[in-house]
Amino acid sequence: MKKFSVALAGLALLASVSGAKEFINIGTGGMTGTYYPVGGAICRLVNMDKNMKCSVQSTGGSTYNVNNVLKKELNFGFVQSDVVYDKYNGTGKFQGAADKNLRSVISIYPELLAFVVSKESGIKAYGDAAGKKINIGNPGSGNELTSTIVFENYDFDLKKLAQHGVLTAQECPMALKDKKIDGYFYVVGHPTANITDAATSLPIDLVGIDDEHIKKILEKYPYFAKGVIPAKMYDGVDHDTQTIGVKAVLVTDASQSDEAVRAVVKAILDNFDEYKKLHPALNLVSKESLLEGLSAPLHPAAEAVYKEAGLLK
Repeated sequence: MKKFSVALAGLALLASVSGAKEFINIGTGGMTGTYYPVGGAICRLVNMDKNMKCSVQSTGGSTYNVNNVLKKELNFGFVQSDVVYDKYNGTGKFQGAADKNLRSVISIYPELLAFVVSKESGIKAYGDAAGKKINIGNPGSGNELTSTIVFENYDFDLKKLAQHGVLTAQECPMALKDKKIDGYFYVVGHPTANITDAATSLPIDLVGIDDEHIKKILEKYPYFAKGVIPAKMYDGVDHDTQTIGVKAVLVTDASQSDEAVRAVVKAILDNFDEYKKLHPALNLVSKESLLEGLSAPLHPAAEAVYKEAGLLK
């Protein structure tokens, strides 16, 4: 076994010296969401480095990604900042299961909670969900975690729902159109093809959160922030929608190679203007915002790149 390990180490060194590509993958989310196309955009930039080969993987989202990054089955993963916080600190869903090997790489964009409903449902506020078929989110997803927190702060018992749905976000537009559900939750960068698809299939509305309840949520959960989904972003929604949000954060494991982390961060920083044009959700990001909402320590290689760029002291 010892000789075999030495041989493997020798092959790895030879591959490094010969300039062989390092293969990395990024766990994203459903194909109709925002994680997947933004992950693809990042990989296209990373692949400009002849020493790297980056690919994206469609996954179940935040919880799946954080767990599988730490299992080293994914090199990188998109994870909501609240889920990053809970996993690193062993709180919330990860009570007693903290993992201090989790590392932040870059903050991608703000993600805002959308409560998408059919206009036919008559749902105008959270209290109107009683007796309705609402998709809370697939088990363990950021959608489920965030929507449950909002309902709890409205003192709304989920048992009041006619149906507590557990579909993935990508299944929801069709389910809404087919009247299998009256509404669904999605924490995502906006605009997203998912809600656009729903809006072109039937009349929809977005349900907002009032000031009182946003204040309560922010006092209890400091990793959330207030946000607004602008009017007319989606067909039929002619009002601004006040809500809460988190940051989409690219994470990795502490043992991830410096070369891979450096390649990802530099690909974004060195091609920043092009990067911002790759998806509408990136329009409002700035280089400074790439360091906002990080609730786990930076990987040392990422930190070094930010210092080189003058973004960190």
